[in-house]
Amino acid sequence: MDIQTLTFLIVGATFAIYIGIAIWSRAGSTHDFYVAGGGVHPVANGMATAADWMSAASFISMAGLISFMGYDGAVYLMGWTGGYVLLALCLAPYLRKFGKFTVPAFIGDRYYSNTARTVAVICAVFVCFTYVAGQMRGVGVVFSRFLEVDITTGVIIGMGVVFFYAVLGGMKGITYTQVAQYCVLICAYLVPAIFISIMMTGHVIPQIGFGSELADGSGTYLLDKLDGLSTELGFTEYTSGTKSTIDVFFITAALMVGTAGLPHVIVRFFTVPKVRDARKSAGWALLFIALLYTTAPAIATFARVNMIDTINGPEGEGTPHAEAPGWIDNWERTGLISWEDKNEDGRMFYAGDERNEMTIDRDIMVLANPEIANLPAWVIALVAAGGIAAALSTSAGLLLVISTSISHDLLKRNLMPNITDKQELGYARIAAAVAICVAGYLGINPPGFVAQVVAFAFGLAASSFFPAIIMGIFYKRMNKEGAIAGMLSGILFTAAYIIYFKFINPAANSPENWWFGISPEGIGTLGMVLNFAVAIAVARVTSEAPAHVQEMVESIRFPKGAGEASAH
Repeated sequence: MDIQTLTFLIVGATFAIYIGIAIWSRAGSTHDFYVAGGGVHPVANGMATAADWMSAASFISMAGLISFMGYDGAVYLMGWTGGYVLLALCLAPYLRKFGKFTVPAFIGDRYYSNTARTVAVICAVFVCFTYVAGQMRGVGVVFSRFLEVDITTGVIIGMGVVFFYAVLGGMKGITYTQVAQYCVLICAYLVPAIFISIMMTGHVIPQIGFGSELADGSGTYLLDKLDGLSTELGFTEYTSGTKSTIDVFFITAALMVGTAGLPHVIVRFFTVPKVRDARKSAGWALLFIALLYTTAPAIATFARVNMIDTINGPEGEGTPHAEAPGWIDNWERTGLISWEDKNEDGRMFYAGDERNEMTIDRDIMVLANPEIANLPAWVIALVAAGGIAAALSTSAGLLLVISTSISHDLLKRNLMPNITDKQELGYARIAAAVAICVAGYLGINPPGFVAQVVAFAFGLAASSFFPAIIMGIFYKRMNKEGAIAGMLSGILFTAAYIIYFKFINPAANSPENWWFGISPEGIGTLGMVLNFAVAIAVARVTSEAPAHVQEMVESIRFPKGAGEASAH
């Protein structure tokens, strides 16, 4: 059976499971729609959190970044992993104790201001739409290759599937769907990694194979071979970094604190019955996330060695394009690989200097990895299903946050306080439907490759939400004026910096033009510092937070007991 047929069967089967789960777990109330009724088991919630967390950027793009950037790509690995630990230990228990399941709800009540709530809604929608653009792009990339449709059609298909289970099932449907999606994506990630690790190094565990000798009897270590290939071909040595220390620090910090401010992850801690269960689910999620994150460097290395050997040939003189392996032809049809015969010898050659004739989109590395290694067709189809599962799971979580922020925080709490539960649920579904359409447009016209777009979202979250949340928990004197001024200054500065270097003047996007040598991917950290500084300065010259608010802040510092997730 050919790859396309197998892909249709496996992807179709997973879609049927997702839709079946959505019908089974259809939300019947706003409590179901927003927090899945608050009755999800910690292990299931850990899987759902991991699926929500491991987006298309983690599944599709992170290993691609490491594969192309080498050591420099580790900033994404460190930032996203450390960020989840920061969220689970420092924020989640306190927010769960507070009882507000959305970030705008927390900010609105903590800072006793509907204006603060509205600013938080705007920030949440902005961050989530930036993030979801990368996810929908990931869906399009997968579909364009494996179902042989263009990226636009692929995005539209993904929109249809997410529309069904997000609008119908809400958080309840999304949670149980994400459990299934985690199982699909982790199998799709680990199975080819194990296969290739055995083929290349003889080790079953990819993490061990990553640091082992090659199985060809040469006695050469895998990373040593890749370092040699890289320098011979004009690339930087794979295991050495080129980024400045300050940029590495700022990107890692932006990803870490951005994680702690991401509203679609925070809401996960309200879908379990008790605070204790929230902590347990955080631990399970970290274990489930680690399975993929510790495997990513191995996949990146396996894929790059095989790709260079395949394109440049065993003698290193290039492979005739007419004899190119099928995976190159397949990806050329999607436009994500292209070849320019510069010396007109009919041979492909991949290098890091003027000899290079290949343009390769880094987002294809995980998806193309099984094909490059000549793995069975069913493994290739499984990887396609995993990539779609990763993108759809996070898309659904983000779209629900957008829906909830508009229906619950903006309409119910601000503009239309007298609407009924049924009306609020209707508005939530309408908001989700509109959000899916906007997300689809952004997926078709993305502002960058998947992981880069996601990195921008983390920077925006770091510069807007993180200071407001952390000071809301640990600095009881912080008032509404300070929080509002901080959020606005942080997100406006960060967005302006990113927009200038990425869209207005991309030619100037280089270290010598960056402020203090900080790239757009890391500027969220500076935006966060600005947020803190402005918020504290404004709070010092305005009136303190009311006494009852300060007492409330004192109470949430001790996250003990159970307490139902509140919808008010």
